[in-house]
Amino acid sequence: MNILEVNDLCKTYIVNKRQNNVLKNVNFSIHAGEMVAVMGPSGSGKSTLLYAVSGMDDLTAGEVIFCGRNIAKMNEKKLADLRLDQMGFIFQQMYMLKNLTIMDNIILPATQSKKHRVSRMETVRRCQDLMRKLGIIDIADNDINEVSGGQLQRACICRSMINNPKMIFADEPTGALNKTASDEVMEELTKLNAEGTTIMLVTHDVKVAAKCTRVMYIVDGNIKGEYDLGECSTQIRDRERALNNWLLELGW
Repeated sequence: MNILEVNDLCKTYIVNKRQNNVLKNVNFSIHAGEMVAVMGPSGSGKSTLLYAVSGMDDLTAGEVIFCGRNIAKMNEKKLADLRLDQMGFIFQQMYMLKNLTIMDNIILPATQSKKHRVSRMETVRRCQDLMRKLGIIDIADNDINEVSGGQLQRACICRSMINNPKMIFADEPTGALNKTASDEVMEELTKLNAEGTTIMLVTHDVKVAAKCTRVMYIVDGNIKGEYDLGECSTQIRDRERALNNWLLELGW
């Protein structure tokens, strides 16, 4: 079953009275339970695509069907509620509030949701369960400047999951991390995917993309090709080598 279906998506910006067609008639779908990476050279439209299909940016033309609903036809209020209740977001820059503890940052989306109305005690319990799962329960009461980058990004994963989203959108989730922290974050995302969470992520890192089930390669606003890696059951180095060869064929 498709959780996301994109049809003839176009995104155009006007810069200095000149038209910049960033996305041009993009078509693809993502099945429930997939983990899909979007790769491509700088300026190819990767992040623009992620923002457009997740409702964070307006479309110029086309349609995006998320869980059977065309987000292009939703007003801002309904779209904001959809993002809050059914989508999770992880960014390269972690966007945590400095005046809140790690735990309070994680539970903030739950306090704003009208769909997930539960007591604070229940919300805290879910937050603690998520933090234990990702191995960061010991930093629950820390300020954001008292933890490592890897711990902070795992906290962002907890925040993205607090409202039980149907899908997570991640923009370079390991881009600001060192190798060890990057591996830890990808391990957690892979576990979430194995448990059934659908994930779409933008990355420039072949090692990150090789852990996904499918890779889409975008150039100049068009998807130039797709590579199906399947479930991450084979040796990761074999997956990396096969993906790297395919990317080179496409001009990576």
